[in-house]
Amino acid sequence: MTNTNLPDSFAGLTPELVLDAVDSSGLRSDGRMLALNSYENRVYQIGIEDDVPVVVKFYRPLRWTDTAINEEHDFVRELLQHEIPVVGAMQAADGSSLRHYQGFRFALFARQSGRAPETGDAATLEWLGRFIGRIHAVGALAVYHERPAINPETFGVQPRAWLLAHDFIPPDLLPAYESVSRQALDGIQRCYERAGALQPLRLHGDCHLGNVLWLESGPQAGPHFVDFDDSRMGPGIQDLWMLLSGDRQDMQRQLTDILAGYEDFFEFDSRQLYLIEALRTLRLIHYSAWLAQRWSDPAFPAAFPWFNSQRYWQDRILELREQVALMEEVPLWPV
Repeated sequence: MTNTNLPDSFAGLTPELVLDAVDSSGLRSDGRMLALNSYENRVYQIGIEDDVPVVVKFYRPLRWTDTAINEEHDFVRELLQHEIPVVGAMQAADGSSLRHYQGFRFALFARQSGRAPETGDAATLEWLGRFIGRIHAVGALAVYHERPAINPETFGVQPRAWLLAHDFIPPDLLPAYESVSRQALDGIQRCYERAGALQPLRLHGDCHLGNVLWLESGPQAGPHFVDFDDSRMGPGIQDLWMLLSGDRQDMQRQLTDILAGYEDFFEFDSRQLYLIEALRTLRLIHYSAWLAQRWSDPAFPAAFPWFNSQRYWQDRILELREQVALMEEVPLWPV
């Protein structure tokens, strides 16, 4: 489905429009509004008369089609039906969850509290692994038709080409970036060849610790997965590698703990271990292009003042050189 008559930026998203949009859903806002940490979209906590606050997300214009957003909402509802602790968009009386107001598209969510998980604790990692395994077991039951996949083309070739074509890289550093990013893409391709054909599945897509909220006690104690906005098709390891940190030994231990829970619900193909550094490298290339493509949004220069400086691109070149070497190392354990 192609969107029409959408604004091309958030410029018209005033506080009054935000509150009016919430009121248009049938809720009665009390005027309290707190901007939450989000750059891709605009997200606010809104006070509701005689009720608990809600969270409203306004989707970045022109990023996703309505169909792609609804695919994500449907997947999260499917996870909720399997009693997996995720936060899904609230449904209107007609069953829809994507709402429209004066050209903007938005969704409402229950407010979810919690803290970041403690990744130094083996039991916590195993608990996380169990629920990610359950997410993937459901994710493997169907495919996305509208949302793109995470692969070397979408997260590597395309963003690199965009950066090289739009004059963001300083001229004196352009040859070095062009060369090392080409080496990185070659290394990524070799990693994928070693891994062989892997079955993609519907993923969270951006499963870092900021998108996992941990409740300490009560009937809902444990992890709650939020913000499926970057959900795509891809290899299951995409939702695991961002939980790993530290040196090689630390990551081996952490992944062992995660998989102890994960494999209770979904089989882990060990060939995916070849993709950890490849996916990390793809994320680095994609992230630079993501910042560059949104640089005209006033929120980005304010939030990322270090981007697009000489030092920034020097650091990215060194980072990619390190990744080229890491992608040639053996996996965390023998495959």
